[in-house]
Amino acid sequence: MSLEPHRPHRSFDDERTGMTPQQLADHALELPGTTDDEAFGPGATVFKVEGKVFAILQDPTPEQPAQVTLKCEPNLALHLRDEYPAVGPGYHVDKRHWNTVVLDSSVPASTVREMVDHSWDRVVSGMRKADRERLTLQRG
Repeated sequence: MSLEPHRPHRSFDDERTGMTPQQLADHALELPGTTDDEAFGPGATVFKVEGKVFAILQDPTPEQPAQVTLKCEPNLALHLRDEYPAVGPGYHVDKRHWNTVVLDSSVPASTVREMVDHSWDRVVSGMRKADRERLTLQRG
């Protein structure tokens, strides 16, 4: 299964392991036009491209690992939920268009990275043509 990334990615130490919250944050912030803040309060870092949310990273708690909520094409969202037990419907968002991924190392880092890229792509695809073209060119 491939989410068709648009550019080569740096490798992580072991692609068979999951992505850490810091690796996810670092990757998201590498994408053009991306900023982060705690718009929903402490413990949830919100990643936006040109002010539009594409990822919400929730800090781990004693009860659960960190998790990230990402925008996703509806059919792909269902496929990913079937393939990975750590992927479920989006938490506090439109469950048809968003998935929440528990960062428990059960989803390979490369797949999580592709999911972040796909989310960014989905948000950018809904922008004005000029913004979409500029961001796509910056991404390469």
